[in-house]
Amino acid sequence: MSEPALQVVDLTRAYGAVRAVDGVSFALPRGGSLGIVGESGSGKTTTARIVVGLEQADSGEVVVGGRRRPTAVRGRAGRLARAREVQMVFQDPYLSLDPRTSVESVLRETLRLHFPDRNPAPRVRELLDHVGLPARAADARPGQLSGGQRQRVAIARALAVEPAVLVLDEAVAALDVSVQAQILNLLADIREQTGVSYLFITHDLGVVRCVTDDVIVMRHGRVIEAGATADVLTAPRHPYTRLLLDSVPHPGWDPEQIAAARKAL
Repeated sequence: MSEPALQVVDLTRAYGAVRAVDGVSFALPRGGSLGIVGESGSGKTTTARIVVGLEQADSGEVVVGGRRRPTAVRGRAGRLARAREVQMVFQDPYLSLDPRTSVESVLRETLRLHFPDRNPAPRVRELLDHVGLPARAADARPGQLSGGQRQRVAIARALAVEPAVLVLDEAVAALDVSVQAQILNLLADIREQTGVSYLFITHDLGVVRCVTDDVIVMRHGRVIEAGATADVLTAPRHPYTRLLLDSVPHPGWDPEQIAAARKAL
């Protein structure tokens, strides 16, 4: 069997007396899609930031393609090599894109940093086509694009470095429902075409159901349930997972009953 694209082993991260991540372990197969689900404060985003390298764990390991990622990287070449392993797409692409810079310039600069010996022009056209943006979008600035188009640019920039793992932190949460569906379909196509592995961080069980093979559920920094997405969402074993499913509005939904169940858990 091949090494997983990503393996997380017993990660911990505390902020004072609060253990935001408490012994988290999971594996993401090559070409696979894993969801991390939980409410605000569950530790899912902190876990993602440790995987990407935006935060340091107090203990534990992050292994990408069989190679342990060091907690600190020295030198520009080392930082760029690390960035090529794992990329992240954030919830609000407007905050992660320079409003003064055109789409083409964003992609060219990324390619220049990571692949200075390559001609960027063909790759820019390929990336725009890959994320479903017309060629004329290359001259646009973020403020001239819709939310869905900006997210496509953010995805294209992340894919430009040819990462093994793409971490998507609530990447469709700020979009309209119809645009969410377009972006999720796009991501499914990209995974099929490139073999990139996805780590989805979300509170939305609908997103998990659509685009992940496996899921872990986090609460208070710990993994409380894990398994194939279809199994976990169809027959959850943990009361908290059942509560998350019951919290999704549906016919006969009683928010007061859900609130009482949450307090009792």
